Amino acid sequence: MRERKKRRTRDALLRAALELFTSQGYDETTVDEIVDAVDVSQRTFFRYFAGKEEAIFAVQEMVEAQFVEQLRARPAHEPPLRALRAAVLDAWNTIGDSIEQVVPVELHMRTFQLIESTPTLLAVQMRRSIEMEEEVARIIARREGLDVDADPRPRVAVAAFSGVMRMTGRLWGAGEDLSVESMRVVTAAQLDQLVPALAGDWRAG
Repeated sequence: MRERKKRRTRDALLRAALELFTSQGYDETTVDEIVDAVDVSQRTFFRYFAGKEEAIFAVQEMVEAQFVEQLRARPAHEPPLRALRAAVLDAWNTIGDSIEQVVPVELHMRTFQLIESTPTLLAVQMRRSIEMEEEVARIIARREGLDVDADPRPRVAVAAFSGVMRMTGRLWGAGEDLSVESMRVVTAAQLDQLVPALAGDWRAG
Protein backbone atom coordinates (compact mmCIF):
# COMPACT_ATOMS: atom_id res chain seq x y z
CA MET A 1 0.00 0.00 0.00
CA ARG A 2 2.88 2.34 0.80
CA GLU A 3 4.42 1.72 -2.63
CA ARG A 4 1.07 2.32 -4.35
CA LYS A 5 0.70 5.61 -2.52
CA LYS A 6 4.19 6.69 -3.58
CA ARG A 7 3.40 5.75 -7.18
CA ARG A 8 0.15 7.73 -7.10
CA THR A 9 1.96 10.77 -5.72
CA ARG A 10 4.69 10.57 -8.37
CA ASP A 11 2.16 10.14 -11.17
CA ALA A 12 0.08 13.06 -9.89
CA LEU A 13 3.15 15.30 -9.79
CA LEU A 14 4.15 14.21 -13.28
CA ARG A 15 0.69 14.86 -14.72
CA ALA A 16 0.53 18.28 -13.06
CA ALA A 17 4.01 19.18 -14.32
CA LEU A 18 3.30 18.15 -17.91
CA GLU A 19 -0.07 19.92 -17.94
CA LEU A 20 1.55 23.13 -16.72
CA PHE A 21 4.53 22.82 -19.06
CA THR A 22 2.33 22.32 -22.12
CA SER A 23 -0.24 24.97 -21.20
CA GLN A 24 1.97 27.84 -20.08
CA GLY A 25 5.52 26.90 -21.11
CA TYR A 26 8.44 25.02 -19.59
CA ASP A 27 10.52 28.01 -18.54
CA GLU A 28 7.45 29.84 -17.24
CA THR A 29 6.44 26.97 -14.92
CA THR A 30 7.87 26.81 -11.41
CA VAL A 31 8.20 23.87 -9.05
CA ASP A 32 6.00 25.82 -6.61
CA GLU A 33 3.18 25.81 -9.17
CA ILE A 34 3.56 22.06 -9.71
CA VAL A 35 3.43 21.18 -6.02
CA ASP A 36 0.57 23.59 -5.41
CA ALA A 37 -1.46 21.78 -8.08
CA VAL A 38 -1.02 18.50 -6.20
CA ASP A 39 -1.09 20.05 -2.70
CA VAL A 40 2.27 18.65 -1.61
CA SER A 41 5.56 20.23 -0.57
CA GLN A 42 8.63 21.02 -2.65
CA ARG A 43 10.43 18.41 -0.62
CA THR A 44 7.98 15.80 -1.91
CA PHE A 45 8.58 16.87 -5.52
CA PHE A 46 12.36 16.56 -5.14
CA ARG A 47 11.91 13.14 -3.57
CA TYR A 48 10.72 11.91 -6.97
CA PHE A 49 12.43 14.24 -9.46
CA ALA A 50 15.82 15.96 -9.46
CA GLY A 51 14.16 18.95 -11.13
CA LYS A 52 11.86 20.08 -13.93
CA GLU A 53 14.11 18.58 -16.60
CA GLU A 54 13.83 15.09 -15.17
CA ALA A 55 10.06 15.47 -14.96
CA ILE A 56 9.53 16.58 -18.54
CA PHE A 57 11.62 13.69 -19.91
CA ALA A 58 10.27 11.05 -17.49
CA VAL A 59 7.74 9.45 -19.85
CA GLN A 60 10.11 9.66 -22.81
CA GLU A 61 12.72 7.85 -20.74
CA MET A 62 10.18 5.10 -20.14
CA VAL A 63 9.48 4.88 -23.89
CA GLU A 64 13.20 4.65 -24.66
CA ALA A 65 13.68 1.94 -22.03
CA GLN A 66 10.92 -0.10 -23.62
CA PHE A 67 12.59 0.24 -27.03
CA VAL A 68 15.93 -0.95 -25.61
CA GLU A 69 14.17 -3.89 -23.97
CA GLN A 70 12.54 -4.83 -27.28
CA LEU A 71 15.88 -4.55 -29.10
CA ARG A 72 17.62 -6.85 -26.63
CA ALA A 73 14.83 -9.39 -27.20
CA ARG A 74 15.08 -9.47 -31.02
CA PRO A 75 16.19 -12.79 -32.59
CA ALA A 76 19.96 -13.01 -32.93
CA HIS A 77 19.79 -13.85 -36.65
CA GLU A 78 18.12 -10.54 -37.62
CA PRO A 79 20.36 -8.02 -39.41
CA PRO A 80 20.96 -4.82 -37.41
CA LEU A 81 18.63 -2.43 -39.27
CA ARG A 82 15.84 -5.00 -39.36
CA ALA A 83 16.19 -5.56 -35.62
CA LEU A 84 16.12 -1.81 -34.95
CA ARG A 85 13.01 -1.33 -37.09
CA ALA A 86 11.18 -4.25 -35.50
CA ALA A 87 12.13 -3.14 -31.99
CA VAL A 88 10.83 0.40 -32.37
CA LEU A 89 7.58 -0.71 -34.03
CA ASP A 90 7.00 -3.44 -31.42
CA ALA A 91 7.58 -0.86 -28.70
CA TRP A 92 4.93 1.43 -30.24
CA ASN A 93 2.50 -1.52 -30.29
CA THR A 94 2.42 -1.61 -26.50
CA ILE A 95 3.72 1.76 -25.35
CA GLY A 96 0.30 3.41 -25.42
CA ASP A 97 -0.94 1.24 -22.58
CA SER A 98 2.27 1.82 -20.62
CA ILE A 99 1.99 5.60 -21.01
CA GLU A 100 -1.69 5.58 -20.04
CA GLN A 101 -0.76 4.01 -16.71
CA VAL A 102 1.17 7.19 -15.92
CA VAL A 103 -0.32 10.07 -17.95
CA PRO A 104 -2.82 10.40 -20.82
CA VAL A 105 -1.18 9.55 -24.15
CA GLU A 106 -2.41 12.86 -25.58
CA LEU A 107 -0.54 14.73 -22.83
CA HIS A 108 2.67 12.84 -23.59
CA MET A 109 2.31 13.69 -27.28
CA ARG A 110 1.82 17.39 -26.49
CA THR A 111 4.91 17.22 -24.28
CA PHE A 112 6.87 15.78 -27.20
CA GLN A 113 5.81 18.73 -29.33
CA LEU A 114 6.83 21.15 -26.59
CA ILE A 115 10.30 19.60 -26.35
CA GLU A 116 10.74 19.85 -30.13
CA SER A 117 9.76 23.55 -30.13
CA THR A 118 11.72 24.70 -27.04
CA PRO A 119 15.43 25.37 -27.77
CA THR A 120 16.66 24.60 -24.23
CA LEU A 121 14.77 21.32 -24.16
CA LEU A 122 15.80 20.42 -27.70
CA ALA A 123 19.44 20.78 -26.65
CA VAL A 124 18.83 18.36 -23.77
CA GLN A 125 17.04 16.06 -26.17
CA MET A 126 20.07 16.01 -28.47
CA ARG A 127 22.39 15.19 -25.58
CA ARG A 128 20.10 12.36 -24.49
CA SER A 129 19.91 11.11 -28.09
CA ILE A 130 23.70 10.92 -28.30
CA GLU A 131 23.81 8.89 -25.09
CA MET A 132 21.04 6.59 -26.34
CA GLU A 133 22.80 6.11 -29.70
CA GLU A 134 25.94 4.96 -27.91
CA GLU A 135 23.99 2.47 -25.78
CA VAL A 136 22.17 1.10 -28.83
CA ALA A 137 25.37 0.88 -30.89
CA ARG A 138 26.95 -1.21 -28.15
CA ILE A 139 23.92 -3.52 -28.09
CA ILE A 140 24.13 -3.96 -31.87
CA ALA A 141 27.88 -4.60 -31.66
CA ARG A 142 27.38 -7.31 -29.04
CA ARG A 143 24.64 -8.92 -31.16
CA GLU A 144 27.04 -9.06 -34.11
CA GLY A 145 30.08 -10.10 -32.11
CA LEU A 146 31.94 -6.88 -32.93
CA ASP A 147 34.18 -4.48 -31.04
CA VAL A 148 32.28 -1.19 -31.26
CA ASP A 149 35.49 0.79 -30.89
CA ALA A 150 37.27 -1.08 -33.69
CA ASP A 151 34.43 -1.53 -36.19
CA PRO A 152 32.52 1.64 -37.16
CA ARG A 153 29.48 -0.15 -38.60
CA PRO A 154 27.34 -0.35 -35.42
CA ARG A 155 27.66 3.39 -34.77
CA VAL A 156 27.10 4.26 -38.44
CA ALA A 157 23.96 2.10 -38.62
CA VAL A 158 22.57 3.52 -35.39
CA ALA A 159 23.37 7.09 -36.45
CA ALA A 160 21.39 6.57 -39.67
CA PHE A 161 18.52 4.97 -37.77
CA SER A 162 18.46 7.76 -35.19
CA GLY A 163 18.49 10.42 -37.89
CA VAL A 164 15.39 8.88 -39.44
CA MET A 165 13.72 8.70 -36.03
CA ARG A 166 14.38 12.41 -35.39
CA MET A 167 12.94 13.28 -38.80
CA THR A 168 9.95 11.06 -38.06
CA GLY A 169 9.30 12.94 -34.82
CA ARG A 170 9.33 16.27 -36.62
CA LEU A 171 6.99 15.04 -39.36
CA TRP A 172 4.59 13.55 -36.85
CA GLY A 173 4.70 16.63 -34.62
CA ALA A 174 3.82 18.88 -37.54
CA GLY A 175 0.71 16.84 -38.38
CA GLU A 176 -2.78 16.97 -36.94
CA ASP A 177 -3.05 13.37 -35.73
CA LEU A 178 -1.17 13.04 -32.44
CA SER A 179 -2.15 9.44 -31.74
CA VAL A 180 0.27 6.61 -31.00
CA GLU A 181 -0.97 4.80 -34.10
CA SER A 182 -0.17 7.84 -36.23
CA MET A 183 3.37 7.92 -34.83
CA ARG A 184 3.74 4.22 -35.56
CA VAL A 185 2.53 4.62 -39.16
CA VAL A 186 4.84 7.57 -39.84
CA THR A 187 7.75 5.72 -38.24
CA ALA A 188 7.23 2.60 -40.37
CA ALA A 189 6.89 4.61 -43.58
CA GLN A 190 10.11 6.54 -43.00
CA LEU A 191 12.16 3.55 -41.84
CA ASP A 192 11.07 1.63 -44.94
CA GLN A 193 12.97 4.25 -46.98
CA LEU A 194 16.22 4.00 -45.03
CA VAL A 195 17.90 1.21 -46.99
CA PRO A 196 16.69 2.42 -50.43
CA ALA A 197 17.88 5.94 -49.62
CA LEU A 198 21.35 4.69 -48.68
CA ALA A 199 21.80 2.08 -51.40
CA GLY A 200 19.58 3.10 -54.29
CA ASP A 201 20.15 5.15 -57.42
CA TRP A 202 18.05 8.33 -57.08
CA ARG A 203 18.44 9.59 -60.64
CA ALA A 204 15.32 9.52 -62.78
CA GLY A 205 15.50 7.82 -66.14
